[in-house]
Amino acid sequence: MTERVLVAGIGNIFLGDDGFGPEVVRRLPPHPDSAVRVVDYGIRGMHLAYDLLDPCAALVLIDAIPNRGAPGEITIFVPEPSESDVARMDAHAMNPEAVFAGVRALGGQLPRTVVIGCQVESVDERMGLSEPVAAAVIRAVAAVDRVLCDLLATREQE
Repeated sequence: MTERVLVAGIGNIFLGDDGFGPEVVRRLPPHPDSAVRVVDYGIRGMHLAYDLLDPCAALVLIDAIPNRGAPGEITIFVPEPSESDVARMDAHAMNPEAVFAGVRALGGQLPRTVVIGCQVESVDERMGLSEPVAAAVIRAVAAVDRVLCDLLATREQE
């Protein structure tokens, strides 16, 4: 397995707080470890699925999430992709479960995955993050740094 760690910002910037992932990626400073690759996938789920066919040690998804607390609350968790997810990929949409199913359907293996999510306030059609979600961006940047430190330390121990 390769030592690469992929950091993927996902979300639709035209749906308010759904643009959280791309905004966090935009604010990330360059990482000193050349094994870390940071990409703003936006709504290009198929692109992410195809990129995951090139094995990597870990994936960090940065995304807006519903129903996990107060708007602007950051949550870090390990998703449990279902083997029964059906691969219904849409070239112009981003659904992590469909991406995971698409990777499996294409014969790929899912890497260790960590999600850094932010509870949305609104995903109405508009550009720009709500105040609580915009305020969470800097905390998410710090969370990405902590998660990468942990993943890279684990990689070195293996």
